[in-house]
Amino acid sequence: MEKAPLPGDEEGRRMSEGQAEARLLEPDEGRGQEGGSADPTRPAWGSKLQYVLAQVGFSVGLGNVWRFPYLCHQNGGGAFLLLYVLLLGFIGVPLFFLELAAGQCVRQGSIGVWGRISPRLGGVGFSSCVVCFFVALYYNVIVAWSLFYLGSSFQDPLPWEQCPFHNNRTVKECARSSPTTYFWFRKALDITDSIDDLGHFNAVMSGCLLAAWAIVCLAMIKGIRSSSKVMYFSSVFPYVVLLCFLARGLLLDGASEGIVYMFYPRLQIWGEIQVWRQAATQVFFALGLGFGSVIAYSSYNPPNNNCHRDALVVSVINLLTSILASLVVFAMLGFRAKSITMDCVVRYVCLRLLPWLNVSEPRSVTLPQYSQWFLQYGAQLGGNFTDCNLEEEMNKGVEGTGLAFIAFTEAMTLFPGSPFWSALFFLMLLNLGLSTMFGTMQGILTPLTDSFALLGRRRILLTVGSCVLGFALGLLFTQRSGNYFVTMFDDYSATLPLIVVAVFETVAVSWVYGADRFLDDIERMIRWRPPVLYKYLWRFVCLFAMLALLGASVLRMLFKRPTYTAWNQHMASETTLEYPGWALAFLCMFMLVALLPLPIAYLHAMLRSDADAHTVPPEQQELQGDGHLSFPQLSATDRADRNPGSMSPVQPGVLSPAAQSVTPASQRVLLCRSSHTCEPDFCELCVNTQNSSLKKDRKRTGNFKRTAKREQKK
Repeated sequence: MEKAPLPGDEEGRRMSEGQAEARLLEPDEGRGQEGGSADPTRPAWGSKLQYVLAQVGFSVGLGNVWRFPYLCHQNGGGAFLLLYVLLLGFIGVPLFFLELAAGQCVRQGSIGVWGRISPRLGGVGFSSCVVCFFVALYYNVIVAWSLFYLGSSFQDPLPWEQCPFHNNRTVKECARSSPTTYFWFRKALDITDSIDDLGHFNAVMSGCLLAAWAIVCLAMIKGIRSSSKVMYFSSVFPYVVLLCFLARGLLLDGASEGIVYMFYPRLQIWGEIQVWRQAATQVFFALGLGFGSVIAYSSYNPPNNNCHRDALVVSVINLLTSILASLVVFAMLGFRAKSITMDCVVRYVCLRLLPWLNVSEPRSVTLPQYSQWFLQYGAQLGGNFTDCNLEEEMNKGVEGTGLAFIAFTEAMTLFPGSPFWSALFFLMLLNLGLSTMFGTMQGILTPLTDSFALLGRRRILLTVGSCVLGFALGLLFTQRSGNYFVTMFDDYSATLPLIVVAVFETVAVSWVYGADRFLDDIERMIRWRPPVLYKYLWRFVCLFAMLALLGASVLRMLFKRPTYTAWNQHMASETTLEYPGWALAFLCMFMLVALLPLPIAYLHAMLRSDADAHTVPPEQQELQGDGHLSFPQLSATDRADRNPGSMSPVQPGVLSPAAQSVTPASQRVLLCRSSHTCEPDFCELCVNTQNSSLKKDRKRTGNFKRTAKREQKK
C-alpha cells in the first residue's frame, strides 16, 4: 500500500533531488557523497557499521540473555516466541522506526525533537533523560557485579564450586542451598534478610562500581568519537562468546532436553492477559523504546541515511540474538538439570533402591527407567524419597540475576577448564552491559548538549560530572540490601514512565504533528516513501497497545501489592515479601519525578505563548471583538504549496508570495515564537536563523520595544 504519487513522481516512491532539498534538507544536504553531514560542526559516525553496531549494542543487552529465555520458558515456550514476533512486527518495529526517523530528521536529541514537533510536549524529552539516568544508576551496578565475577573467575578451582568450611564443618547456609547460591548471596552481595534491614556498604562492590563508572566515563568523554571505537569490540564480542557456548553446549548430555523443553509450544497461554502484557513489555524494552538513546544515535546520521532499513535490520538482529541466547541458556540449563537429576538417581539407587532395580552400575539407570520404577514401587518405600524430575530442576533459578549468577554459573562448574568458560561468560556480560550503558548515557548527554549551549561547550565536564553523580547515587545499590533496590528500580521505576513517554511520542507524531506530514518528511529525507501502513499502525495499533499496556501495568500495581524475592539466611532459601510502605513511597516519588517534566513543559509553553502574544506592537495587532489576535488566513492553494509545519530545517524565502504579502515580517517573527499563537504557515520563518533580513526585523522590533519603555517611564 503506497501513497498516491506526487506531482512529477512517476512511481510514487522516489522524489527528485531538488524536491527533497526544497522541503526537508538544508542547501548542502542530500548532495554529494552518501554519508555527508548536513551540519559540519555536529559529530557524525565514522561509518555505517559504527552506527549499526551502536544501535545493536544498545538494544541487545542483559535482558536478551536472562529475561527473554525466562519469559519464553515460563509462558508457553514456542507459543510465547510466536506472540513476541507478532508484537515485534506490529508494535516494536513501527515505534523503533518512528524514533529513528525523528532523530535523523531533526538532528537533535530527544529534548530538541519533541520540542520541535510540539513545544507543549517538550517535556517528553526531559522525561526520557530522567528515566535514562534512573536506569543508568542501577544498570551499572549489574556491570559491577559482572566485574566482580570476572575477577573471581581467575582461580582454580572456582570459589563457588565447593562450600566453604568453618571450624572443620561445612557452613550450614551453603549446605542447605548450593555453593553457587551461597557465593552469590553471601560472598558477592552479603545480602540482608529484607529491604528493611539496609545494612552497611559492601566495600568490594563499591570498588567494582567505581571501576564500572570509570570505564563508562572514559568511553563517553569524547562523545561518539570515543564510544564508537569501543563498539567494535563490545558489540561483536558477545556474539563470538554465544556461538562458542552454543557449540559447546550442544555437545553436552541434556542439551536437547533443555531446548525441547523451552520451545515446546503451549498455545493455551494466548488466552492469558498476563502473557500478552509480558510479551509487549519485553518488546518495548528489548528495542530500547522511549529512552531517547535511539533518537540520540540516529541524530548523528546523514539526512539521506535509509533509517527504515536500519529499523528492520536492528529489529531482526535483536530477535535473532534473543533466540540465540535462549538456545545457549537452555542447552546449558538442560545439561545442569540432567546432571543434578542423574546424581539424585544414583544417590537413591546406591542407598536403598539397588535390590529392586537389580543393577550393578547405578549410573546405567536412565531417567525413564527410574521414573517408571518410582511410580510402581515408590509409595512402598516411605521416607523422603522423591521422583528425580528433570522438569522440576529446569524450573529452578532461571529468572533474572539468578539465571546468570546462579544457574548458569553452576552449569559452568561442571565443564572441564571451568575457569576459562567462566571468565569468557562474565566478560560477555560485561560487554553487553557496557554497550547498553553507552547508549543510555548518550540518551542523557546528547539532548542536554543539543538544547543548552553552555553544556554543549563543556561536554567533557558534563560527562565527568554525570558519571560522578551516578557513582555517588549508585552507592545506594552497594549496601547489603542493594539487590532489593536494584529489583525495585528494574521492575517499577522505569517501566511506567517509559510507557507514558512512548504514548506521548506516538500522540505527538501521529496526531499532533500528523502521520502524513511525518511520512512526507521521511520521503524527502530518504527519497523513498515508506508504506502507508505505518500511518495506521502509529495512529491506532501502537497507541492502543501502549495504552493497554499502561492500563494493565497500573491495574496490576493497584490490585496486587508489589512484592520482591528476599533471601532468608537462616532457612537458606528465597521467600517472597511485600514492599514496606516507605519503599512504595520512595518508588512513587521516583516515578513522579520522571513524569513531572510533562506538565511543567506544557504549562511553560502555554505561559510563553501568552507572553509572546502580548509582545506584538499595538499598531500591528488586529484585535477581534473578544480581544484575541486575528491572524490572516492563507488560501488552500498556498497551504498546499507550502505543506506548512515541517519540523525539518528550511531555507530562506520558503514562504509563498501570498503568505509574505499579508503580514509584515516583524509581526511574523513575533508570532512565530510559539506555534500555539500563529498560523503554521508563518512558523517556519523562525527556523532559519541565518536569514539576515529576519535579523534586521528583530532588531527593529527590539528598538521599538525599548523606545516604548522609555516613553512609559517619562
